Amino acid sequence: MRRGIAASALVAALAVSMAACGSSGDSSNNSAPAAGASVDPAKVSGTVTWWDTSDAKAEAPTYQKVIEGFQAKYPNVKVKYVNVPFADAQNKIKNAFSTGTDAPDVIRSEVAWTPELASLHYLAPLDGTIALDKADDFLPNPVAATKYEGKTYAVPQVTDTMALFYNKKMFADAGITKPPATVEELKAAAAQIKAKSGKTGLYLRGDDAYWTLSFLYGEGGDLVDANAKTVTIDNAAGVKAFKTMKDLVDSGAAKTSVTDGWANMMSSFQSGDTAMMINGPWALATVNKGGDAFADKANLGIAVVPAGSGGQGAPQGGHSYAVYAGSKSISASELFVQYMASAETQATLTKELGVLPTRKSVFAQPDVASIESVKFFKDAIDKAHQRPWIPEGGTLFAPLVTEYTAMLSGKETPEQAAKNTGDAYRKNLGWK
Repeated sequence: MRRGIAASALVAALAVSMAACGSSGDSSNNSAPAAGASVDPAKVSGTVTWWDTSDAKAEAPTYQKVIEGFQAKYPNVKVKYVNVPFADAQNKIKNAFSTGTDAPDVIRSEVAWTPELASLHYLAPLDGTIALDKADDFLPNPVAATKYEGKTYAVPQVTDTMALFYNKKMFADAGITKPPATVEELKAAAAQIKAKSGKTGLYLRGDDAYWTLSFLYGEGGDLVDANAKTVTIDNAAGVKAFKTMKDLVDSGAAKTSVTDGWANMMSSFQSGDTAMMINGPWALATVNKGGDAFADKANLGIAVVPAGSGGQGAPQGGHSYAVYAGSKSISASELFVQYMASAETQATLTKELGVLPTRKSVFAQPDVASIESVKFFKDAIDKAHQRPWIPEGGTLFAPLVTEYTAMLSGKETPEQAAKNTGDAYRKNLGWK
């Protein structure tokens, strides 16, 4: 997900030359319809290979059941499901698309990947196709991440932002009556928890730069200013964000690890060894199935990420469906995307997995709106901080995670970590 900034002219040239290359599809209707043209689903046939990057244990089985429903409805289209580990997916997708060899027809694209893949001509534009069904029903924030140079290259699948997950029993035992609203309140709550139980208040994930964004935005900072083409990560707000994260660990309010961060964080939280973690709706399926401290699901509390001096600033994330421009099964792929992004499918995924839908109509359904995570996250999504939707957006995390882990390990000061990240951005982007 977080890779270095690099996009060679050779790779772009390969993408343009791939018109005859493609995946293993065998569609007899293998060209995209003209904008606004209608497609008779009954006449669509072919093979669609979908690379899904969801959690193989907690989420993938649900997606596979949904696919069974698609194939029952459209028996002339065969779907080959492939679960690709998220950590490896971006590199594998780019490699497959650059050569056209065994490339997937449809991918689950992290929101920051879409502009980059579109800029390399790897993705098929979807405006006017059956894939982009009922476009006005999608929430504006997820839609913004599907665009590149005025065209739509993906369809919103799920959206997300970060929140504070907390153990209600540990809070009650420590005499804490409400979740912390600010970083200072978080430190105070952590001290109470330590005094009562000897446990740590917060697990701060230390090996993934995405976990820095709530603190960066909370101090009024940002990675870059895309409009002005300037680097902002190492300005005063950025330095303050680095200091805030380091202080949480140094003060004992949080513990961290710069390796195996996800596994360590989830294990620590689920076992009741820490009372809080910052995470997103994608973690709900794992927490709810994990037992231990949350065998009683009612013990899980969810609150807004504590605000910094600049306010609350959780980032916008999520995933979209995108179609490979070199696919031999374009129409079948678009039909598959239409089904997977439909209100019916989104409602099913939300009920089963707790993920957040991207359609207004799904949020309005009573049986969806009543879900606790949806009730909270809907307001958070509307207020989520937009990330820079530029081709290099997904690659901004590689320099940041290097410096973030160096700082947490005590190898660099917050000032050095911020400056080194900014210098890497300026070198790679060519910005001021």
